Amino acid sequence: MAILKRTPLYSRHQAAQARMFNFCGWETPLQFSSIMEEHRTVRTSGGLFDLSHMGRLKLSGSKSLPLLEYLTTNRVSTLAIHQVQYSVMCNPQGGIVDDLTIYRLSGEEFLLCVNACNREKDFYWIREYLRGGMQLQDLTEDLVQLALQGPYAEKVLMEVFGGKIPQLGYFWAENFALDANNILISRTGYTGEDGFELYLPKDTAERLWQEILARGTDIGIKPIGLGARDTLRIEMKYCLYGNDISEQTTPLEAGLQWVIKWDKGDFIGRRSLEEQRQAGHYRRLIGFQLLEKGVPRPHYQISSSGTIVGEVTSGTLSPSLGKGIGMGYVAHDYSKIGTYLEIHMRNKVVGAEVVSTPFYPGKVKR
Repeated sequence: MAILKRTPLYSRHQAAQARMFNFCGWETPLQFSSIMEEHRTVRTSGGLFDLSHMGRLKLSGSKSLPLLEYLTTNRVSTLAIHQVQYSVMCNPQGGIVDDLTIYRLSGEEFLLCVNACNREKDFYWIREYLRGGMQLQDLTEDLVQLALQGPYAEKVLMEVFGGKIPQLGYFWAENFALDANNILISRTGYTGEDGFELYLPKDTAERLWQEILARGTDIGIKPIGLGARDTLRIEMKYCLYGNDISEQTTPLEAGLQWVIKWDKGDFIGRRSLEEQRQAGHYRRLIGFQLLEKGVPRPHYQISSSGTIVGEVTSGTLSPSLGKGIGMGYVAHDYSKIGTYLEIHMRNKVVGAEVVSTPFYPGKVKR
C-alpha cells in the first residue's frame, strides 16, 4: 500500500481532531466539525483551508510565454506582472488535460497552480514541449498553499499583513513579508466568497495558520475541510476535474468557452474545438435543481420522458438553499433553462429542472 503524503500542517489538523481522508495520495482534512457547519461558516464569516495538496509548477525562461500560449486556450500574453488567469490545457482532440490558474510572477516567470491528481501528468505534459530557454520546476513539496475565504477574510489578512490587502484586485497577486519570509497572496478562490490564496515556505506554515485562526476567532474564522469546499464550489457551478471535466470533455461542452481566445493564434486542440464549435450541436454541462427531496450524486442517470439523455457529474444537498442541486452533461436539446428532467436515484426517479447558475449568488469583490 502506498504511503500517503502529508502537508506540513498535518500535526495541526491532528490536534484539531480533523477527520482525514485520502485525496489524490494526500492525507488531507475532509472535515473538522460537520460539512454543513463548515459550509455555513465560510458563507457567514470565513474559513481557512489547507490546499497544500494542490500542484505548484514554475515555468520560466525566455520562451516560457509563447509556450504557455500554445499549451493553454486563454491569452497569457495579456497578463501583467502579478496578474492571475484561469485557463485550461487541452489535448489535440480538444479534451481537457487540466484546468489551472496561471500567475505571471515576472516577464518570463510563471507559477501554475494545477489539480492535485494531475500534478505529475501535467509536469510531464508540459515537459514534452520544453525547448531551449525554458525551465520547469515542481515546487509542490517546497511551498504551502492556504486559502482564506469568506466575508471577513480581508479583515483578518489586514491584521496579519497590513493595510495593503484591500488594494489587491480580483485575480491579482502581490508579495507580502512575514518576518523574513516572502508570502505570495492572490485574491482568488473556489467558493464564491471574497477570499485569498496564500503561497508560502513550508517552515512558516504552522505559524501563519495559527496566527490567522487566532486573529479570526472572535469573528468566527475556523479551519475548513475539503468536504465543505466541494459543496461550496457546487453552489457556484465551479467544475471539479475528474467529476465535471476530464480529457473526455471539452471546454465548449463544460461551458468554459470564455477561456478560449480564438483570435490569439494556434494552441493545442484548436482544430478539434473549432470543428465542434462549428457543428454546434454538442452536449452541455447544465445546472439542475431537484423538485422534491433528494441528493443527486455522480453517475446518476438523467432522463427526459424515460429516455436517458445524460449523467450527473456533481451533486449535493445545498446548505445555503436547502435543496438538492447538481451538475451534469445532457444532450444539447435538453440543456435549455426550464427544461424538465428526471434524475435516476438508487431506488426512485426524482423530477428536476434545468436552472440558471450559479445556484448561489457569489460575493466576490471584483
